[in-house]
Amino acid sequence: MDQKIITLYDEYTHSGISRKDFMKKLAILTGSTALALSVLPLLENNYASATEINDDNLILENITYPGADGEMKAFLVKPKGKKHLGCVLVIHENRGLNPHTIEVTKRVASEGYLAMGVDALSPFGGTPEDEDKARELIGKLDPEKNLQNYLKGLDYLRKHADGNGKAGCVGFCWGGGMANKLAVHDPKLRAAVAYYGSQAKTEDVPKIKASIMLHYAGLDERINAGIPAYEEALKNNHIDYKLFIYDGVNHAFNNDSSPTRYNETAAKLAWERTMGLFKDKLTGK
Repeated sequence: MDQKIITLYDEYTHSGISRKDFMKKLAILTGSTALALSVLPLLENNYASATEINDDNLILENITYPGADGEMKAFLVKPKGKKHLGCVLVIHENRGLNPHTIEVTKRVASEGYLAMGVDALSPFGGTPEDEDKARELIGKLDPEKNLQNYLKGLDYLRKHADGNGKAGCVGFCWGGGMANKLAVHDPKLRAAVAYYGSQAKTEDVPKIKASIMLHYAGLDERINAGIPAYEEALKNNHIDYKLFIYDGVNHAFNNDSSPTRYNETAAKLAWERTMGLFKDKLTGK
């Protein structure tokens, strides 16, 4: 697919551009409204085509925990019969806790962790099925309360009876930016992994105590613009970090429900690296 089309879709999903205006621009790029409508299903998430984790050894539970201003909804997954598990907070993209993020949470748990996907849109009643509505609601979240809701989620995991008290996080897109924020604001966080997420403010980097892993897509000019300053700050403050740029792939390359942007090779390598960090920082003594 023409990279201009993918770039336009990325702009649409990460800005205030309306669906109507997006479709007009898409029709111009494709040559007609009919062609734009035929291309649209290839751009939007298709959960039916994504990998589904069917593991009988997992316990799945919808839970709530106290947030900054009311109850937070979350999806908790753990391996059956296991105790003293490393804890991983999974942070969704800017469409809320959708089927894709639920599968990612299950996948983390299948690797031997106590995993929890928080629904950041809990203050609005939870994630709606309409992704455009979810994206709109994400923009209406109170930033400070949202941060506190995730920090309280980490505390919930650390105190869980089946956990070992060691917590890390992994976030994607909007969630990648949140993973960087959690590294700044939670001195007890042991590992933070950000997939194509906005960087923490350079002046906040000295506060980071966690080990950081950053996955970026080579074609993601919007997010990658912030890499040089962030990496310099990480180096200057002697933060334990690893940064990977996957050439020739797009933003959201890990999302297998997004067929035009998913890249199996990059996703597999990034996942192996992520699990390696969690094994090192969240398990054992």
